[in-house]
Amino acid sequence: MENIPLSALAIVLIALLFCSAFFSGSETALMALNRYRMRHMAQAGHGGARRAQKLLEQPDRLIGLILLGNNFVNILITQLATYLGYRLYGDIGIAIATGLLTLTILVFAEVAPKTLAALHSDRVAYPASYVYSPLLRLIYPLVWLVNLLANGVLRLLGVGPQLRAQHALSSEELRVAVNEAAGLIPARHQRMLVNLLDLEKATVEDIMVPRNEIVGIDLEDDWDEIEDLIIHSQYTRLPVFAGGVDNMLGFIHLRRVLPMVYQGEFSAEHLRANLRDPYFIPQGTNLNRQLLNFQRERRRIGLVVDEYGDIEGLVTLEDLLEEVVGEFTTDPAAVNPEILPQADGSYLIDAGISLRDLNRLLGSNFSLEGPRTLNGLILEHLETIPDAHTSVLIENYPIEILHVKNNAIKTVRIDPRLSPAVPPDPSEADQ
Repeated sequence: MENIPLSALAIVLIALLFCSAFFSGSETALMALNRYRMRHMAQAGHGGARRAQKLLEQPDRLIGLILLGNNFVNILITQLATYLGYRLYGDIGIAIATGLLTLTILVFAEVAPKTLAALHSDRVAYPASYVYSPLLRLIYPLVWLVNLLANGVLRLLGVGPQLRAQHALSSEELRVAVNEAAGLIPARHQRMLVNLLDLEKATVEDIMVPRNEIVGIDLEDDWDEIEDLIIHSQYTRLPVFAGGVDNMLGFIHLRRVLPMVYQGEFSAEHLRANLRDPYFIPQGTNLNRQLLNFQRERRRIGLVVDEYGDIEGLVTLEDLLEEVVGEFTTDPAAVNPEILPQADGSYLIDAGISLRDLNRLLGSNFSLEGPRTLNGLILEHLETIPDAHTSVLIENYPIEILHVKNNAIKTVRIDPRLSPAVPPDPSEADQ
């Protein structure tokens, strides 16, 4: 080698440094690839993405190939730099070469290429796959031998090399991914996707109409009252019972009986003949499961029952869908008459409102872990039934109790402006 010009050796050294940078950077880029974007591009016919996907199906072989190449190149660099230092400065040149080589490899063959690859993984990984695919076939026996030894070490540590990296996202990870896609997904669609994921966290009790608020037809009422209810009802389906909701007979679709009402031919026999059997939902069913149950049973309304079979409330498909798409109108008074905006910026609120509805409409952040209604939340906080005109501060929201009746809080006033964290205007909540 003494006859080889120093300039030629320097060129070879620089070329080896570029090879080392390629191996280091491409390794980082391939491991940092977005697997879902890569699969989409591979399905769209991108050659580099297809090759990268195939390489990553067996990461042990890919890593073995990269490390073989990188270590081989780095050993050559070390030997060549040491020889150059010795030829230029003698024994002291070896020390100089070692110091300069350490800094050079660290900056130009490790940190810089790996940082570039992490920031632009697609641009680095896909071209690199065109190099690694034939290279892997060329030196596969050596890669196989290295992997055999490495996998033997893994088995001694209790790690099965046959296990592949799992790239399926959990519900929480998918929620984070949706939230971070703000620039790619419209805000309203983003909220809908997050709400869809949150269906697993909520149960039918969170959205049901309590049994004392169920509007239905009681066959023991005066018949004129029953006809008036059918004519003026804002609902298309009504539960039918006799003497109380515990004696539930079924559901009636008003479209089936309205013509007979207007023709004066409506009777209890006609009503019973058009009843559909009641559909019961076990307490604690999560909304995601219930959505599938509604679809399977071809139902739009059901009754929530506890472990003793007692009716707790009523759930409709519309209520469930509103958990995903939001309310069907942006006027809070129209969305829920339990919230009445006042001229001074405060809100008169029926304390029987569910905390989920209150949080959604008012933009508040009351905890959903305990009581399900505002009345229950206040009673739990005070641990007593308060008098009217009592004020209480719950989760930084000042609440004034206006009306108490039958051992329950009926009406309260909340002024969001007095809270340290002012929530958004509920009229803009779903715009």
